[in-house]
Amino acid sequence: MITSLSIENFALIEKLSVQFSDGFSTITGETGAGKSILLGALGLVLGKRVDLTSLKNKEEKCIIEAHFSIKNYNLQFFFENNDLDYEDETIIRREILPSGKSRAFVNDTPVNLQELQSLSTYLIDIHSQHQTQELSDDSVQFQIIDAVATNFDLIFDYSNQLKEYKKLKSDFNEKQMRLLSVLKEQDYNTFLLEELLSAKLKSGEQELLESQFAKLNNVELLKENSSKSLVLLNEEQFGILNGLKEIKLLLQKNANYSNEFNTLYERISSVLIETDDIEKELRQLSDNMFHDPEELELINQKLQLIFILQKKHQVQSIEELLEIQNDLDNKVISVTTLESEIKSLENQITGMESSLNELAKKIHKNRAEAIPVLIKKLEIILEQVGMKNARFKMELDLKDSYYSNGKDDIQFLFSGNKGSDFGLLKKVASGGEMSRIMLAVKAVLSQYSKLPTIIFDEIDSGVSGEIAHKMGEIMKHMSANMQVLSITHLPQIAAKGNAQFKVYKYIKDNLTQSDLKLLTNDERVTEIAQMLSGESISESALNHAQALLN
Repeated sequence: MITSLSIENFALIEKLSVQFSDGFSTITGETGAGKSILLGALGLVLGKRVDLTSLKNKEEKCIIEAHFSIKNYNLQFFFENNDLDYEDETIIRREILPSGKSRAFVNDTPVNLQELQSLSTYLIDIHSQHQTQELSDDSVQFQIIDAVATNFDLIFDYSNQLKEYKKLKSDFNEKQMRLLSVLKEQDYNTFLLEELLSAKLKSGEQELLESQFAKLNNVELLKENSSKSLVLLNEEQFGILNGLKEIKLLLQKNANYSNEFNTLYERISSVLIETDDIEKELRQLSDNMFHDPEELELINQKLQLIFILQKKHQVQSIEELLEIQNDLDNKVISVTTLESEIKSLENQITGMESSLNELAKKIHKNRAEAIPVLIKKLEIILEQVGMKNARFKMELDLKDSYYSNGKDDIQFLFSGNKGSDFGLLKKVASGGEMSRIMLAVKAVLSQYSKLPTIIFDEIDSGVSGEIAHKMGEIMKHMSANMQVLSITHLPQIAAKGNAQFKVYKYIKDNLTQSDLKLLTNDERVTEIAQMLSGESISESALNHAQALLN
C-alpha cells in the first residue's frame, strides 16, 4: 500500500507531503482545488509520460516521491527479475528536469519507464470516470472472469506456449517459402552442379595447365634455345664451363699470396658449381621436351572448359568456381534438409496445438464455472446500490482460433430494467449505471486480487442520497482486503472513510497554490457540513454531518 507521497514544484503545488494509512481514506475539496493534480503526480511516479507544463517553476526540477509498504505482497520476484534491490518499504522517485528530461529511481536504483510501469501494475489500480468504458472491452471482461476463475496461472502457461507456438509457425512458414523457392531452381541448380562436378576442378589447376600449354605449344623454340645454350656452355675451346674452369685454376694459384684473390677464388668456384648445375638441369629439360599434339589438345580443351565456366558464372578463378560448386551442392542438399526440418516442425506444431487446446479447455471450463458465481456477486452488490433489477448474461463460446488468453469469445450482456431484453453492456447501460457496475466489479475483484491499493476518482458521479451511502459501505467493505482511496464530492461517501483529506487552494506571494491536509474530527464535521449545505453552514447541516460520521 502507499504510505506517503511528497511532491515538489508540480502544477499548483510548491511543496506537499502527506502520510496515508491502510483501510478506507477519502479525499474531498472544491472543484478545481487540485484533486486531479494529486493523481497526475502519482501517475508520474507510476511511469506516465512527462508534460513540461506541469512544472510550477520552470527553472527548477520537480521531484515526486512515493513510499510503498509491500512486504505482504510477494513481489520479490519482480525485483530479482529486474535486478533491483528489494525493500519491504519501497521508495519510488521521479525527477523532472527543466530541460524536459526525467529520471526514475526504485530504492535509489535508476530504472526506465517500462520497468516503472510494470512495477506499478502490482501496486495501484487508479480508477477514473472515463475508465468505466473499459468494461465494454473484451480483454477487461475476461480479466474479471479469470480473476474469479483463478485462471491466471493457466493463462500464464498458455501465453508462454502460445509465443512458442507462433514462433514455430513463423519458422514453419519461412521454411515452406524457402522450400518452394529452392524447388523452383532445383533442376537448374542440379544441372549447374553436375556441369561443375564433371569438370573435376582443382584449386591452382588453371595456372599449372596454362604453364604446360605454353611449354607444349612452344616446344621447338624451347628446344632450339636450350640446345644453343648447351653449346655455349660446353664448346671445346670457348665454352663457358671451360673458361670458368681455367679462371678457377689461375685464381687458385694467386690465392696463396693474397686474401683478396682467395675470396675471388671462392666466388668463382661457387659460380662454376652453379653453372654446372644449370647445364645439367638444362640438358635434362631439353632431353625431356618433345612435341605431343594429343597432350596439347587435352590441355587446351580443359582450359577452354574452364574459361567457358568462368564466363558463365562471371568469375575469374577456379577457386571462385569451387565456391559456387560448394554453394550449389548445399542448395541441392538443402531440399532434403528443409523437407526434414519442415516435417520436424509439423510434429512440434501438432504437439504444441494439443497442449494449447488442453490448456484452453481448462481455462474455458473454469470460466464457465466462474460466470454464475460472478453474476450472483455482481447482482447482489448492484441491488445494494439501487439497481434491483440489474441482470447479467455472459455467453462463452469456445472457438478454433488461438487468442492471447485462450480460445473463447464472450458476449457480456446486461439488462437494467425488469422485462427489458439483454443487450451489450456498452449499448444499454447508462453512465450512472456503468459507474455502479464498475464499483461492483472492483468490489468483487478485491476478494480475489492481491493488489495493495485502489484509488477511485469520483466514481460516485451521478449518484446521491442512499445510493451514495451504499457505495461508501461497499468501498469500506473493500478496504478490509486492500487500501482504498476515494476522491469524492459526496458527503455520504466522505464520511465513511477511516481518514479524510482535504485538497484546498490558497494565495501566497500573489500566486495560487494547492495543498492537502489530514482533517481532524472537528474539521471533518465542518467539511462534510459544507459539502451538504454550501458556504453557509447551518446547524442542521452540522448535525447531519455529525450523524453521517457516527
